[in-house]
Amino acid sequence: MSTRCILALEDGTVFTGSAFGARGTRAGEVVFNTALTGYQEILTDPSYRGQIVAMTYPHIGNYGVNDADVEALSPQVAGFVVRELTRQPSNHRANQPLEPYLARHGIVAIEGIDTRALTRLLRVHGAMNGVLTTEQTDPARCVELARAAPSMTGADLVREVMPREAYDWHEGLSAGFGSGRAPARTARRVVAVDCGMKRNILRHLVDIGARVHVVPPTAKADDVLALKPDGVFVSNGPGDPAAVTYAVDLLRGLIGKTPMFGICLGHQLLGLALHASSFKLKFGHRGANQPVLNTATARVEITSQNHGFAIDADSICAAGATVTHVNLNDRTLEGFVHPDLALLAVQYHPEASPGPHDATYLFDCFARMMDTGRAPTAGDMAAAQSALQQRFARADSAAGAACAHEGPPG
Repeated sequence: MSTRCILALEDGTVFTGSAFGARGTRAGEVVFNTALTGYQEILTDPSYRGQIVAMTYPHIGNYGVNDADVEALSPQVAGFVVRELTRQPSNHRANQPLEPYLARHGIVAIEGIDTRALTRLLRVHGAMNGVLTTEQTDPARCVELARAAPSMTGADLVREVMPREAYDWHEGLSAGFGSGRAPARTARRVVAVDCGMKRNILRHLVDIGARVHVVPPTAKADDVLALKPDGVFVSNGPGDPAAVTYAVDLLRGLIGKTPMFGICLGHQLLGLALHASSFKLKFGHRGANQPVLNTATARVEITSQNHGFAIDADSICAAGATVTHVNLNDRTLEGFVHPDLALLAVQYHPEASPGPHDATYLFDCFARMMDTGRAPTAGDMAAAQSALQQRFARADSAAGAACAHEGPPG
């Protein structure tokens, strides 16, 4: 028999379904993700710390889980919500089904609720706190617990996911999942500030020829500069960027002294370090199909995103930066450069995992920044995008030739 599970929201809405994964009670901010695949990468993305994630795609678990498609050692979400769980996955890479994976890691999950109704509610009223429980049976008590959960605004969750000490990273993109770049001739020294970094970011840094040394955001600027980096990378991570004051202090000590590239929370922290302002989005951007306009090249990128806060565009322009990317759904800021400080930042995830690879050219822009000591121009971005398209075309041609050589099946 299935175990009853309740998802209660702070506005008084209660959903009742069946539990899978672990048993217990978990509270967090309830958000939705529109990706069709990539649930394992989503579950293990440290940026989801403190959040109960609902998937809008109805069937989840179809291809199981494996040891390769993880962005951290274990799942990071506070809870998981799906319409229908697939208990018998079909994929040659799968090691086990999704349910025992979540149970082993203590993740409470619910299936059998109307995820369309939940998503509509969050779009209309905004992300809100909730509680997911197999222990409480009184709906009113569940709503009380949801209302008592701490707010995401003002939450410093980076301290929960950042590394405790520095480390080196050597793994690049695996065969079959590479960028198609030619092997880098020179080893660039990159110091990566880990605020809850996805592994695929590190792989892309290695892929552009970087020797990557990772430090926590509590590091001191003088210690980072003593490593003589060719560039500093600032990672994604969870929570409210305005609460991570120690990281902002670190970045203020580095800006202008070395080329810098920030992604997601790193984008927000760099904006705050330039004295711009941040604000909370109504329901955030989470999915693998978010359209972004590169204003420098007039090209649209379909991007992978996961953020609930943003930097105010007017305030970043007042800080001397130039807007380079804009979200086409709500016109919020998605990227900027500072031409005088060799600084590049984007709000979305060019490393994907999950998602399309339209924006991986930005890692090439970072490599060029480290070589030239200046922020990428519109021409630099256009050249990097063209090179990426050429790599895609060569890969497609090679795949087609291989299929032709193998001949028809049977």
